[in-house]
Amino acid sequence: LTLFTIIFVSVGWQGFKSWQIKTATKAELSRDERYRKLAEEAIAVQQKIAEDQQRIVNDLSEMKERIKAMEKLLREVD
Repeated sequence: LTLFTIIFVSVGWQGFKSWQIKTATKAELSRDERYRKLAEEAIAVQQKIAEDQQRIVNDLSEMKERIKAMEKLLREVD
């Protein structure tokens, strides 16, 4: 009876530890997946910001050229 109790407790303890490790591993994988998705979203937002900044730079360059042309025209009219 004592040997059976020791074996039963040992097997039960090992089963509990295995379940605990499995649960912790699932939680880590879930957390890692959330971080990966968050990183992907951050990269996408950064790319959009870079594209928008480039568009703004292009628009400003175009506006600068137009203003220069208007200034030149006004100087010629005077």
